[in-house]
Amino acid sequence: MSRLLGRAGGLAGGWVRLLLLLFLALPLATILTFRVLPVPVTPLMLIRSLQGQELHHDWVSYDAIAPSLAQAVIASEDNTFCIQSLGFDFPALRGQIETLLEGERPRGASTITMQTAKNLMLWPGRDPVRKLLESWLTPQVALLWPRQRVLEVYLNIVEFGPGIYGAEAAARAFFNKPASALTLRESTQLAVVLPSPLHWVANRPNTWLRQRAATIRARIGELGPLLDCTR
Repeated sequence: MSRLLGRAGGLAGGWVRLLLLLFLALPLATILTFRVLPVPVTPLMLIRSLQGQELHHDWVSYDAIAPSLAQAVIASEDNTFCIQSLGFDFPALRGQIETLLEGERPRGASTITMQTAKNLMLWPGRDPVRKLLESWLTPQVALLWPRQRVLEVYLNIVEFGPGIYGAEAAARAFFNKPASALTLRESTQLAVVLPSPLHWVANRPNTWLRQRAATIRARIGELGPLLDCTR
């Protein structure tokens, strides 16, 4: 009996080791693969498609996206992207912890690298498991991809509207032009809808969105060297 139990325990241990190996290896393989290859589809795209949305997604190279869009996204979403370590904004994270300890609700501190890791491999939502996985994947992306590759993937897979993913599809849907021809104003109008792309429309901004876009345009001029990685 003890020999049988030992054999069963060894078999179970083998399965645990195999599952652990797959858990560690598959995300790493995905990150290495998409360091060089275009991303054809993401979990969010599949989820939205199952919900009945059409899918509009056209991959283009970083050079085929107007520089103003990358700059607008950094100015809007993640001012320190070009100088971050491991894909995290550590001062913002410290601020979150302090706010939480004070009993208040912390603001988001999600960086572009964190959003890229999430969009590439995880599901939408704010549950703790997804946030934990996102935090584990983010430094791997930051270490294995150049910053312009992070921007390239982010700008090609992020959701800009219902069924609209990536800069090229968004530029054509909202402004009837390729992403390479976006103006600074159009780029900032796209950037401001990212927090709520299913409710805000880039080519029909309300008063608050127009003011927010103007703020981002001014901030682009102020960031200076903090935008060097976009060039």
